[in-house]
Amino acid sequence: MKLLVAVAPERYRDEELDEPLAVFKERGIGWDISSVKKGICTGMLGAKVPATLGFSDADPVAYDGLVIIGGAGSVPHLWGNRDLARLAGAFHSAQKPVAAICLSPVVLARAGILKGKKATVFRSPDAVAEMRKGGAVLTDLPVVVDGTVITADGPAAARAFGTAVAAALAR
Repeated sequence: MKLLVAVAPERYRDEELDEPLAVFKERGIGWDISSVKKGICTGMLGAKVPATLGFSDADPVAYDGLVIIGGAGSVPHLWGNRDLARLAGAFHSAQKPVAAICLSPVVLARAGILKGKKATVFRSPDAVAEMRKGGAVLTDLPVVVDGTVITADGPAAARAFGTAVAAALAR
């Protein structure tokens, strides 16, 4: 099992990456970190992680699911990224898990994946508006699983989010 993990090149939310990766490691699930381009990505709290491939270089066939990490950097770097939206759509079409946390469920909404699906998001006015525009059925739960789509509302839900992703892979 191997996941493609997407992060913003700057201002991703550190624990939203670290906690799920810890769960994946415990469960023997591998991953590759991807971003807008290859290179070092910096978290909001100062962590650094190398992205070994850009979104345009990632092949969804090589992975069992997609995980999109949130944080303030999601808005300028991920929300409008066409390559990431294309990847999300490809994973979803292949019925592979597609997961996003914090502000990043907006990527799924904009990709048309959340239409009629239960989902959650970090409750910023812009994120809520984008989710509604994308047809998501918003809930107040910290982690929501609707079919192969998994969303979470922020850092406090990061470990449960990782656990939900691991469970989806086990199905």
